[in-house]
Amino acid sequence: MRNLLLLGLITVLLSSCSSFKNNKDYVFSSSVGKQKYIKSYNAALQLWNVPFDETDVITSCGTAHVIVTGPESGEPLILFHGMDASSTMWFPNVKALSKNNRVYAIDFPLETGKSIACGNKLSNQEIAIFYNEIFDHFKMKNVNLVGASRGGWMATFLALQPDNKIKRLILLSPAQTFRGIKQPLKILSAVALKLFPSKNKLDKFFNAFSFYPEKIDPLYKEQFYLANVYGNSKPRFINMSQFTKAELGRLKIPVLVFIGDHDIVNDKKSIERAHELIPKVETVFVKDAGHFLSIDQSAIVNKKITDFLEKT
Repeated sequence: MRNLLLLGLITVLLSSCSSFKNNKDYVFSSSVGKQKYIKSYNAALQLWNVPFDETDVITSCGTAHVIVTGPESGEPLILFHGMDASSTMWFPNVKALSKNNRVYAIDFPLETGKSIACGNKLSNQEIAIFYNEIFDHFKMKNVNLVGASRGGWMATFLALQPDNKIKRLILLSPAQTFRGIKQPLKILSAVALKLFPSKNKLDKFFNAFSFYPEKIDPLYKEQFYLANVYGNSKPRFINMSQFTKAELGRLKIPVLVFIGDHDIVNDKKSIERAHELIPKVETVFVKDAGHFLSIDQSAIVNKKITDFLEKT
């Protein structure tokens, strides 16, 4: 009950941020702010250190910005980032993940990034349509899907839709998927950063969400900071209901779940619930890792993902 009340408070606070900033185009409150953010996005994207192409795909729910890399003959590996993290967050992972896979990193349309939603609100079903039209655009038949945090919840939702194209599912500390937030008070560091952004609050945020904040490149930190200064992403907690036992039991595809031992969103109980409910699940409890486990322990995450994709 306490977690539900705190989650409600977080939602209210973050929602009030929308009216506080009085934005005009849903995500960015000014064209100048958007330009500064996009400049920092482009700088952080160079951290990928692999050849890539950027392309925009027009869907019925908005324009999807997709970053593509890896061999054209490789199986599709789709990356869903966490809240306000954008596709640049995969800089410690993309080189390893794209060695044998055709990687498609997609910016979420309702958050800071380069994707653009067609309206102020998209339902979960509309977002599913958004992604499926991207898959159709690239003529994908079997999709391996990696989702981090909020992206993990969305990946799970997509994998539960009828006639989906998901072949394997990889979840990096998915939010609101197996249980509620483990340490909701520490989540307030994200609220403080969004409402009243400052470099001091940025440091507190990364100290709460990462076990090794020093591993996060300054270029990426600057982009994340500007996402909170100029961006106006709305929280989707209300839209992210926890999945029921019956729903998780319908995941018949191979599923790999990562949880960090210092994660403030999930813990070992999430792993226990995954084993209890998902028929073909593997889990990894990552030592010395927080919620940003793809950065904290990138070598472990990269190897476990590539091994999982190869053996299944």
